[in-house]
Amino acid sequence: MLSNQILQRTIHEIGDIVECSCSIWNMDAAMLAAVGAKKGWIQHAVEAFISEVQEVGCTAELVTDEIAVFPVCDELEPIYIFVIEHEDKLNGRVSGKLCVSQLEGLIRMNKERMDKNRFMQNLILDNLLLVDIYNQAKKLSIPVEKRRVVILIEPKNPEDTIVLEMVKGIYTSGTGDYVTAVDEGHVILIKALDETDSTREIQHNAKMLVDMINTEAMVNVRVAYGTIVEELKDVSQSYKEAQMALDVGRIFYPEKNILAYKELGIGRLIHQLPLSLCDMFLEEVFAGKAVDQFEEETLSTVDKFFENNLNISETARQLFVHRNTLVYRLEKIQKQTGLDVRVFEDALTFKIALMVADHVKFVRSKE
Repeated sequence: MLSNQILQRTIHEIGDIVECSCSIWNMDAAMLAAVGAKKGWIQHAVEAFISEVQEVGCTAELVTDEIAVFPVCDELEPIYIFVIEHEDKLNGRVSGKLCVSQLEGLIRMNKERMDKNRFMQNLILDNLLLVDIYNQAKKLSIPVEKRRVVILIEPKNPEDTIVLEMVKGIYTSGTGDYVTAVDEGHVILIKALDETDSTREIQHNAKMLVDMINTEAMVNVRVAYGTIVEELKDVSQSYKEAQMALDVGRIFYPEKNILAYKELGIGRLIHQLPLSLCDMFLEEVFAGKAVDQFEEETLSTVDKFFENNLNISETARQLFVHRNTLVYRLEKIQKQTGLDVRVFEDALTFKIALMVADHVKFVRSKE
C-alpha cells in the first residue's frame, strides 16, 4: 500500500498532465486523494464498481460518457480504484489506463523497496540462513560480492525521527546504499564502497553525516562504523562492530561523536571482558572497596594528572593549586589503594581499573 503522501503527490501530478478531475479510492469506497471538482454521484458509481470487482475479481474498466473507472491491482489483486472525469470516451479511457499504469508501477517499486528493507533488517540481525541470503539477494538483484560497511547513526534524543528520513534522502537505494532501522534509537546505513575506498572515505562520510544532520536538522548525533566486509553475508558482522563502537564510546569516550571499531583502543578490549574477571580485578586493585570511595575532586585531579603525562608541576598549574596540595591528593589515593599514581606502572593499573569499573557499571545498568 502507498502512503497518503505519495497518493496525494501522484494524483496532483496526474491532474496536471491530463487536465481532468480524478480521484483514488480504497476498496471500502473511501476517497484517498483527489484533484479537481468531484461530482457527488461518483461515489455511488465507485461502490457499484467495487461490488462487481469483489464478485468477479479484477474486472475490466468501466467507461461512461462522463467518467472512466479502473481497478488498480497489485499482482491481479485490486487494492485501489482510479476515477477520471472526461468529456471524450476515448481520451478518458487512454488517459485512465496510463494513469493506472503509473500507479501500479509505484506499487511495484514500493513493494520492492519494502522487500529489500525487510531483507536488510533480517540480514543484519542474523535471521537468515546462508542459503536464504544468496537466494533472496538474487531475487532482489542485490550484489553478493560487494565491499560494504555499516554506519550506525544514533541521535542524542531517540525521538528525533527526522534523522531517518534525512539519511534516506542523502543515500538513495539506486546507488547500492541501503538505509533502514531496527529500533527507534538508531538509523542503519549499509554503505556500498568502491574498490579503492578506505577508512578515510568512511570517516569522511561519517563526518559529513554529523555536520549535515547537525546543521540542517538541528539534531546532535553520534556515528559509529564497523570494518569493511567483502561479501553480503558478513554485513551483520560490520553491524555488530558498529554497535560495539557506540557502546564503547558511550562508556569511555563520551566527548567523541565519530567512533570507528578499529580505533577504540583499550576500551574495546575492556568491553569484551567477562564481568566475573572484571569483579576479580577490581577486588584486587581496590581491596574490596567500590570506586565510589573516591571523591569527585580526587578523580578529576588524577584525570588531569594523567592528561599531563604524570607531570606534577604542570598539573598543579592547570588546577590552580599548590604543588604540595596536589601531592597530598595523590598520596591520599596511595593510602586508599596502595597505588602510587606518580609511578607509571601504578598509574596504568589505576587508570585501567577506573575504565573497568565504568564498563561494569554500564553492563549492569543494561541488565
